[in-house]
Amino acid sequence: MNPKRQTVSPPGPNQHFFLVNANKKLSSFPPSSSMLKLLRLSSSLLARHSFSTTSKLSSSLRRPTKYRNCPCSSAFVGRFHTHKVLAMAETTSSSSSSHEHTNRLSAEHSPYLLQHAHNPVNWYPWGEEAFAEARRRDVPIFLSIGYSTCHWCHVMKVESFEDEEVAELLNDSFVSVKVDREERPDVDKVYMTFVQALYGGGGWPLSVFISPDLKPLMGGTYFPPDDKYGRPGFKTILRKVKDAWFSKRDTLVKSGAFAIEQLSEALSASASSKKLPDELSQNALHLCAEQLSQSYDSRYGGFGSAPKFPRPVEIQLMLYHSKKLDDAGNYSESKKGLQMVFFTLQCMARGGIHDHIGGGFHRYSVDERWHVPHFEKMLYDQGQLVNVYLDAFSITNDVFYSSLSRDILDYLRRDMIGPEGEIFSAEDADSAEREDAKKKKEGAFYIWTSQEIDDLLGEHATLFKDHYYVKPLGNCDLSRMSDPQDEFKGKNVLIELTDTSAPAKKYGLPLEKYLDILGECRQKLFDARSRGPRPHLDDKVIVSWNGLAISSLARASKILMGEAEGTKYNFPVVGCDPKEYMTAAEKAASFIRRHLYNEQAHRLEHSFRNGPSKAPGFLDDYAFLISGLLDLYEVGGGIHWLVWATELQNKQDELFLDREGGGYFNTPGEDPSVLLRVKEDHDGAEPSGNSVSAINLIRLASMMTGSKSEYYRQNAEHLLAVFESRLKDMAMAVPLMCCAADMISVPSHKQVVLVGHKSSLEFDKMLAAAHASYDPNRTVIHIDPTDNEEMEIWEDNNSNIALMARNNFAADKVVALVCQNFTCSPPVTDPKSLKALLLKKPS
Repeated sequence: MNPKRQTVSPPGPNQHFFLVNANKKLSSFPPSSSMLKLLRLSSSLLARHSFSTTSKLSSSLRRPTKYRNCPCSSAFVGRFHTHKVLAMAETTSSSSSSHEHTNRLSAEHSPYLLQHAHNPVNWYPWGEEAFAEARRRDVPIFLSIGYSTCHWCHVMKVESFEDEEVAELLNDSFVSVKVDREERPDVDKVYMTFVQALYGGGGWPLSVFISPDLKPLMGGTYFPPDDKYGRPGFKTILRKVKDAWFSKRDTLVKSGAFAIEQLSEALSASASSKKLPDELSQNALHLCAEQLSQSYDSRYGGFGSAPKFPRPVEIQLMLYHSKKLDDAGNYSESKKGLQMVFFTLQCMARGGIHDHIGGGFHRYSVDERWHVPHFEKMLYDQGQLVNVYLDAFSITNDVFYSSLSRDILDYLRRDMIGPEGEIFSAEDADSAEREDAKKKKEGAFYIWTSQEIDDLLGEHATLFKDHYYVKPLGNCDLSRMSDPQDEFKGKNVLIELTDTSAPAKKYGLPLEKYLDILGECRQKLFDARSRGPRPHLDDKVIVSWNGLAISSLARASKILMGEAEGTKYNFPVVGCDPKEYMTAAEKAASFIRRHLYNEQAHRLEHSFRNGPSKAPGFLDDYAFLISGLLDLYEVGGGIHWLVWATELQNKQDELFLDREGGGYFNTPGEDPSVLLRVKEDHDGAEPSGNSVSAINLIRLASMMTGSKSEYYRQNAEHLLAVFESRLKDMAMAVPLMCCAADMISVPSHKQVVLVGHKSSLEFDKMLAAAHASYDPNRTVIHIDPTDNEEMEIWEDNNSNIALMARNNFAADKVVALVCQNFTCSPPVTDPKSLKALLLKKPS
């Protein structure tokens, strides 16, 4: 995370450094008495070595404390401007002859590791070679974890890892290991959990000292190179750790081993029963919605205060809860929830967190108005945000929301998709202002001066500047939190402060003409900035994040068919045929199957860059991809996507399922260097693998019959029972799991069965009708009785579907049946009738 735009006071005399948590999956467990002893022991030991920590932040520091996976949460020291120190190296490795230093990272594929391949630090990648070297030399390991688009990782690289004195200290007394957290989330989870549990916070870069047998000793996040404000810098800390290793080794090693033992016990909880209490299944949903409503910002939208994150799982829960209220006839409460969601989505779309020129969303806003963002763009945000904007469109039929879905997807198709359909991970926040600039600055690619806009837009400059609040002195003045250090003085982050109808009227223009002019202006600015230096693209392909994007692309292909004929779009929205999104979804899924799936072993690899990574697929990879494949099938994809989803579910159960205790571990448990297997539950910037898995199991159970359906349902019930205390006591931490808990309590899910030839335009229209309304408890099954392979698959998994297909097939039309509670509606054969049937309120 980037803490640079803050008013910072020098620390008090007892504050050695801050561990600040943007990741905030603080321990999802109450600390045991043993853990508290560990905290006291370790804190006492660390204090004696002059780098104890505090989890209480100075009131002048604004750090996010709610969500996991927030970029670059860090310790922050002093009053300085990072652009004065940030001069990042190229992100790819060139020949060693052009560099003074080359280390083992030069042979790696990870963009983050390659950024450090020419540091004077003698880095090792995570692996036995490094561990063996630490044992041979009998020295601790310095473990540094980050990722390629992490701003404060870049800062620490420049300040410390390119410094010869720091390198000498590290090389002489430690074995230094670099890990890309996106490539090895399992390794990151172990040591991030340790730091969070011990100190109350964490983030990236994560800096941990570990023993040669990989037990954590002590750690932190970002360290400045030199002592400041009474706090030790990185050089001092290295000397202190070296001394502690020789003088207090036994105590350090024992406390590290004890920490892992306690964390392992706490984070692998088992269920006391096989299912949740009936009342909790529904109460958790209401409790979470109530807690979110209490945190709602009625002035600027969103849930909680600045910094503001687009946490899509919160939106998903509020939409789900509103649907439940509406079905129950509680229309006024349902409407209140929807208003919160719609206003939040509108404020986000109009704010600077949205890239108005190129499409897509930045990571988060540092202020309460969604104005000045941390400019990094992450794939996991884009995929989830498309889905919530699609849901909003399904409920309102308002093209504002469908255009935002297109805006994000068109950004992905233009800038984030590779030649084989693979979808890349992220774009950096930092870039050079000019081609000849040696230093990079945050947001340089996305911000504008008033003069630049005058020069580029000519006669329409005034209109554009009025619309986007562009000012000669800069516009980062809407909140005291936006730019307190004046880093963006004279610069403008585009934001819409009013609805488009008012300014159109002011300029005496029809609304359509006004929107056309804005679109033309955005195109000109896009072309201009495209000629300059771009932010670094992390072109790593991560299976889990691709799964999120596959889901949104697939769903868009049918939901956007509900847009009114003749709907007009303006740049950066392309306005393509929605079928193109389906093509993109299938290409991404095919890439994963081709390059990251072992057909014989039925196993996934985690990521790809110039070949598969060394890491196996983790729980999130399986769960998120299965979810995407189920969506891909339900919107009209071939039956092979559904078959693959069931194969992956079987393998997920084999690798990760705790058959005795319930729920899924995050790793297969096959790598002895990964000391913790965690049952993750927190729904943060990304949903947890267990929450997504619960919903996947419920969906699969609704498609199958007999023992297969019962198997999926029982696993879902047992999974949810593991997290009973979280659902009861901290529902707001697990919003998607709250939805799953309610889904499992629904007696019978609504099934839409479409029967007919799939190649026809009518079939496409009927599929669009089946997905036109918002209903998360609906399953869509489509079948062509003339396809023998498909019929055989359904005979094996749900013979009722095969029988319905045979009995309702008509060669010249598509037949739809809506079934629930063991009863099916009379067949309908036109999209309008199917829509009406699905909008019918439950009795």
